[in-house]
Amino acid sequence: MKDKELSKKYQDLDTLIVECMSDKLERLPSVVGELGYLVAPEDLIECCEKLRDEPDLGFEVLIDVCGVDYLGYGRDEWPTEEASTSGFSRGVERDSTALNADLGEMQAEYQAPQRFAVVYHLLSVVHNRRLRIKTFCEDDQRPIVPSVIGVWASADWYEREAFDLFGILFRGHPDLRRLLTDYGFIGHPFRKDFPLVGNVEMRYDPEKGRVVYEPVQIEPRTLVPKVIRGDARYDPGLKESGDA
Repeated sequence: MKDKELSKKYQDLDTLIVECMSDKLERLPSVVGELGYLVAPEDLIECCEKLRDEPDLGFEVLIDVCGVDYLGYGRDEWPTEEASTSGFSRGVERDSTALNADLGEMQAEYQAPQRFAVVYHLLSVVHNRRLRIKTFCEDDQRPIVPSVIGVWASADWYEREAFDLFGILFRGHPDLRRLLTDYGFIGHPFRKDFPLVGNVEMRYDPEKGRVVYEPVQIEPRTLVPKVIRGDARYDPGLKESGDA
């Protein structure tokens, strides 16, 4: 698995973090030249507090909290001649010739230990550095991690969003309610097993004088061809003869 070379400021940051929390964090590979670490849920709060409070670290700003669902990660919905990390193809086996090969190689080799993860994006304004922290939910059926709202107050809405869209619970959150979906919504729309067309649709009923919900009428359909045919314009032999 290839790791992008870190800049000098992130090499120094890596050294500081290892000195402070070497037994708590595991270094994640980087494809953008920045740092990321994996932390166990039980160590999350302690590590976040150190990242915020240590003067040489100073990650006082929480930019975002993102949920991740690894269900079906790296698997394709139909066979293709060549897999890539962009466009129509999401391949089962990615090779070094795929577009964006570094990322493709990482995804092909990576096996998530659990289905759900939470990623925290941090910013140190004082030191002008960014950091990514990831933790996995130990239970796939009831994903739960500690809330970091006591460390960064801005986590309030971010955690509510992750709960609403992924169904990830945040232990200790004071007001964990849905944020983006409608009242009475059932399910979590960003989960990989949630249908793209949803389960219900809504319309205004003039007789009842209110909005009503009904089973969805849209038929799921594939937006790209299931058969990817070869294109002579991209035949390597033709390209070589043209160059000659």
